[in-house]
Amino acid sequence: MHENPARARLEALRDELISVSEAAREDRKPVELDQQSVGRLSRQDSLQVQAMAKAADARRAQELRRIDVALQRLDEGEYGWCVECGEAISEKRLEIDPAAPRCSACA
Repeated sequence: MHENPARARLEALRDELISVSEAAREDRKPVELDQQSVGRLSRQDSLQVQAMAKAADARRAQELRRIDVALQRLDEGEYGWCVECGEAISEKRLEIDPAAPRCSACA
């Protein structure tokens, strides 16, 4: 059975996002409040790193949801068609963003 290239790209993107999320798990851990072991500025830096890591993780989670929805559209035979107007999404747009749910006009 020949695998759909769109499915392969979407699954590769999903795997990459999951891998990056797992690698960044350490940065999302709670910051220690012990000022003796970590100075005030170092703690502030750690809190900033934690906040940025959480924001990046939220963006990755949102992108994973977009990919899962695109895979679902693929399974249902709706992939490549705009969810707003029903027109075909251009190949170029899908090359740039394989999880795009809308055509350029509706985006």
